Amino acid sequence: MMGKIIFYEDRNFQGRSYETTQDCADMSSFLSRCHSCKVDSGFFVVYDRNNFMGNQYFMMRGEYPDYQRMGMGMNDCIRSCRMIPMHKGNFRMRIYERENFGGQMHETMEDCESVLVRFRMSDCQSCNVMDGHWLMYEQPHYRGRMIYLKPGEYKSFSHLGSGTSGLRFMSMRRIVDNMSM
Repeated sequence: MMGKIIFYEDRNFQGRSYETTQDCADMSSFLSRCHSCKVDSGFFVVYDRNNFMGNQYFMMRGEYPDYQRMGMGMNDCIRSCRMIPMHKGNFRMRIYERENFGGQMHETMEDCESVLVRFRMSDCQSCNVMDGHWLMYEQPHYRGRMIYLKPGEYKSFSHLGSGTSGLRFMSMRRIVDNMSM
């Protein structure tokens, strides 16, 4: 299933719009600002800086008439977006207590509301995503800042564009068809 998102310059879906079904590294050539959006299908991650950098926000099917409903933090402008491909199959990730795959290691194939409760780890500072697409959250119960991870090795989360070194994660969830927030 292909994703589709429509961005609007003003609140309540007013002003000029830009529609896309794919990644967009710099939205400034299409819109001067973005104050609302609609996700018609699929899942997207939007960023408050160009080139998929800065704070990330997960967007699923629905209408977001203003920033309060988008869940946007300090920056109030979407600058880039990434379409998340739908994964069919197993999910598998190895999480590590320390950067560079150090400390305790645990493997999971399902969502985890609290790394501390489930694995007795204070936090997660590196991981290897073997299968599926995941969201990692800095606080338990899927709260706080988040990052999107596709299959690959992540020796440190500080280089992922969040602008914060030493970023640690305490919960994670799989991106699945029937997802709800």
